[in-house]
Amino acid sequence: MENRLLVSSSPHFRNNDTTARIMLDVVIALIPAALAGTYFFGIRALLVILVTTASSVAAEYIACKALKKEPSIRDYSAIVTGLILALNLPSTIPLWIAAVGGAVAIVIIKQMFGGIGQNFMNPAAGARVILMVSWTGPMTKWAAPGYDAVSSATPLALIKKGGEAMEGAVIPGYLDLFIGNKAGCIGETSVLVLLIGAAYLLYRRVITPEIPLVFIGTTAALTWILGGDALFKGDALYHILSGGLVIGAFFMATDYSTSPVTFKGRIIMGLGCGLITSVIRLYGGYPEGVSFGIILMNIMVPLIDRYTIPKSFGGGKTVERYS
Repeated sequence: MENRLLVSSSPHFRNNDTTARIMLDVVIALIPAALAGTYFFGIRALLVILVTTASSVAAEYIACKALKKEPSIRDYSAIVTGLILALNLPSTIPLWIAAVGGAVAIVIIKQMFGGIGQNFMNPAAGARVILMVSWTGPMTKWAAPGYDAVSSATPLALIKKGGEAMEGAVIPGYLDLFIGNKAGCIGETSVLVLLIGAAYLLYRRVITPEIPLVFIGTTAALTWILGGDALFKGDALYHILSGGLVIGAFFMATDYSTSPVTFKGRIIMGLGCGLITSVIRLYGGYPEGVSFGIILMNIMVPLIDRYTIPKSFGGGKTVERYS
């Protein structure tokens, strides 16, 4: 990227790292989750990962050609989108739905709005919500670890509120939730490997900690206060270790192009994501609300930036965003 002089107030961004290097770091950080998902759910999980990622890369190439743009598959962004989406899918999902999801994420959510850095919501989160609404049955059919195509409820579905469990269901313990020995999406089950990947991204300064920590903290606080049979009786740790909270907080809500540019803005983003996630988990029709919370707050980012980016001396334009 060429050097440019910006006459705006802080924060200023100079992209010293190429998009390809940043995306490659994200891929590296997601590899442990992909390996863990394959270990727990078998070869079917690996097939879903490969099909979704290949579909995303193919859609990126075809869309760029159709729009007469230089193909951007070498920046690894399509691989990141496909990989994150795949890790948010159950291993039992039909492969053609996984392929459709990859194409939707790239063509509709990313390229139709200008490509990388121009999309208004996280492509993987948006595609997951579209798949959830369009094919609710396949998107909520889970396999228990170690078994092929055995339907099993996720931990969040087992307990909707106040410790009310489904009849005859066995609720996983904290250790199983942390390690990943539970039903769920391919990449969301093992909090341990997700935290390893998140630590790598923080070490590489690819992401900042504000959004993930506030997102998780807000969800924990609200589910503790409102998630039990009385106030302050909810199991916050259960909600942290269950569902897609950790993968959403560290790998989706922190997307550069769909998150605020200021510290204050990122705090607001985390608060909003946690609030929406908690409301849906506790009172909504779906047991999980992470992707819904992320895309709804993505839509709010321009407004958040408008009121949190300081104006330059004399009231001029605010910071210029780089993708």
